[in-house]
Amino acid sequence: MTGPLAGVKVVDCAAYITGPFAAMLLGDQGADVVKVEPIGFGDMLRHLGTGRGGMSTVFSGTNRSKRSIALNLREEAGRDILFELIADTDVFIQNFRPGVVQRLGIDEATLREIKPDLVYVSISAFGQEGPWASKPAFDHVLQGATGFAHIQTNKETGEPGFVLHTVVDKLTALTVSQAVTAALFHRANTGEGQHIELSMLGAALQFLWPDGMVSESLLGEGGDHHPPLSASYRFVTVKDGHVVIAALTPDQIHGVMRAVGHPEFIEDPRFSTVQALLENLDEFQAATTAAALKLTVAECVAAFEREDVPCAPVMSPAEIIEHPQTEAQRFISEVEHPVMGHIRQTRPPATFSRSAVQVERLAPGLGADTREILGELGRDEEAVNDLAAKGIIGLPS
Repeated sequence: MTGPLAGVKVVDCAAYITGPFAAMLLGDQGADVVKVEPIGFGDMLRHLGTGRGGMSTVFSGTNRSKRSIALNLREEAGRDILFELIADTDVFIQNFRPGVVQRLGIDEATLREIKPDLVYVSISAFGQEGPWASKPAFDHVLQGATGFAHIQTNKETGEPGFVLHTVVDKLTALTVSQAVTAALFHRANTGEGQHIELSMLGAALQFLWPDGMVSESLLGEGGDHHPPLSASYRFVTVKDGHVVIAALTPDQIHGVMRAVGHPEFIEDPRFSTVQALLENLDEFQAATTAAALKLTVAECVAAFEREDVPCAPVMSPAEIIEHPQTEAQRFISEVEHPVMGHIRQTRPPATFSRSAVQVERLAPGLGADTREILGELGRDEEAVNDLAAKGIIGLPS
């Protein structure tokens, strides 16, 4: 393996998105990741949504850069195999509901007896303690419980709205991957492993707080209170589509005024200062939108670009993939997957000047690497077949 985490070994005993996506990010950066799945059905995410050949695209997008072993952890012999893996592992990731790992016998205390310097990661929805600790939850629920849905409230209807993708799952995964590398850095300096406990609730609150909780940050009286940054998020409707602009500085705001043909707004007392503009934002947006309706997307973007106003057309997924900027950065590649056939995937976004990152493994079939991994643990073919016959492991069909 190549990448800055080459030599790090990870056992991914998680399901759905939070843990698996975090483990994939570590694998993309060079870690050797073994995904442990239940025999028979595997990670439920394999079967959810668009897919081909028995594998969903969501699964393939969160589980590349891994090998898969199918284990029955409800049997002692299955847990023994996991324990053998842990003996040579640096990081263990699980996202079972609180209490499950204790019942399975794969809790932090048990695994630390096997590998004292293990970095053990426990991901939960709401944390290990409190009245909601045992509640089941998916991304949708966390969006409601953390403020995401409230912030997306429709001004006209008053109804909350979702961010229509698994934003809390993925931001939690990013937080997990950063915490793991921090714990590995600590271990490199001290020799100590540790237990990382991280909840989707905590990760989402940290993610939202700087700009999503501005009204809740100041305590006591006084202070300058302004509309949140979310008030500046807007689409400009034009003849043949929509354009998004982000004018936050006085120069950019003046640029918007000139671009839509209203330079006189620069001296208009309703809009001449940032404070005045914020107080009359709806009126300003209505006037500029009416002016923009006379333009096409291309004309509008060109006008904003001449004024150095941050802007972009609102593009469909197909347009994004084919856009010259996306192509210039080589963010998306086409590959042949052994199960799914011809697919697209993104490349890891970070490039490293001294430790090149290269995706070497596509998302594995269920138990696709069971024989290889057990071979590394000293099992011969006869022993592997015997374990399969006893329902301890699963082999690819």
